[in-house]
Amino acid sequence: MIPPRIVVFDLDGTLVDTAPDLISALNYVLDREGLPPVPLQVARNMIGQGARRLIERGLELEGRAASVADITRLTSDFIDYYAANIAVASRPFEGLEGSLDELAARGFRFAVCTNKLEWLSKLLLDQLGLSSRFAAICGADTFGVSKPDPVILRETVARAGGLIAGAIMVGDAGPDIGVARRAGIPVIGVEFGYTEVPIADLKPDLLIGHMRDLPDAVARLAASGNTP
Repeated sequence: MIPPRIVVFDLDGTLVDTAPDLISALNYVLDREGLPPVPLQVARNMIGQGARRLIERGLELEGRAASVADITRLTSDFIDYYAANIAVASRPFEGLEGSLDELAARGFRFAVCTNKLEWLSKLLLDQLGLSSRFAAICGADTFGVSKPDPVILRETVARAGGLIAGAIMVGDAGPDIGVARRAGIPVIGVEFGYTEVPIADLKPDLLIGHMRDLPDAVARLAASGNTP
């Protein structure tokens, strides 16, 4: 049998606009430290490297340093709060589900490769009614490595039942472009996500500005010979 072609998605800022709930959790722990909240628009582009780094950056904005033990404590508090409020305001980006339907009809299978913890990723997608669409949902703790280490992407594709040679990555930031390049697969960049460096400057193979454009972008890469 020919293995299925896999489209691998980042989660935060690619599949789902999670910024409101992530920043709410960040501001919860900052408030407990007597610090002012970080505005959503300021903090959006701080997302993508995990909860611990998000907290570190939130403290840095206020000129505050913290010990490893303090960051660990704050991260635990963050995760507890976030898990209880994970889908209050988070929503799939417009056009996502229609595009997944179209690609599934063309024979593609889907996976999630994120630097979010696996159980939080599954909890979020469960609450949004999206989990069943993905053959694999893998996070930073699934294989013990994070993007851009190519191991996480290769193992995600394998868990989804595909071959890395037939995969395409979709993401919004440097770790997504980097992991695809290191794994040797093409990558589609989305322009509506969270990144301090403009996604176009990271030179993905294709750029899309709306999820409705995803099926055509995937088809272009498949037709170019980058996938079997």
